[in-house]
Amino acid sequence: MIAQLVPVVLAFGANLGDRGETIAAAQAEILAAPGVLSLSASPLRETIALTLDGPDPDAPRYINGIALAETTLDPHALLDLLQRIESEHGRTRDVRWGDRTLDIDLILYGGRSIRDERLTVPHPRAHERDFVLAPWLDLDPHAALPGHGTVAALLERIGDSTTRLDDGGAR
Repeated sequence: MIAQLVPVVLAFGANLGDRGETIAAAQAEILAAPGVLSLSASPLRETIALTLDGPDPDAPRYINGIALAETTLDPHALLDLLQRIESEHGRTRDVRWGDRTLDIDLILYGGRSIRDERLTVPHPRAHERDFVLAPWLDLDPHAALPGHGTVAALLERIGDSTTRLDDGGAR
């Protein structure tokens, strides 16, 4: 039996350490993983840190990006891969929405809707986050988030506070 190739959208963020290099390394590791056949990364964007209490101008700024990939991995195997890569790059989960060396979110997994104790796809807050929408729009001007509409319309609605950086991620 041939495994089905599924398009996925991944979001990357980091606000500790060498943020851009960490994201680029993680993207390269994902692309090199068995079951991942392609990965195209957006240009990176810098954003203010978002905490449980809201934007924090005193916290280290984030670098964020999006990647479109294709995989034969099932959603939970992909999540395991992403979490392993986060951990290998020093990610800890001590404080919810706290500072981090690397965060990788699974935004979309094909057209599937998944909701269990480990995973919710589409990502439940992607439609509210300019740091997800802006780099996604850079990569795919026709992108849509199921249940919410086009990425362009969503970003127009919430506004874009991100700053585009010159360098992109792994290709």
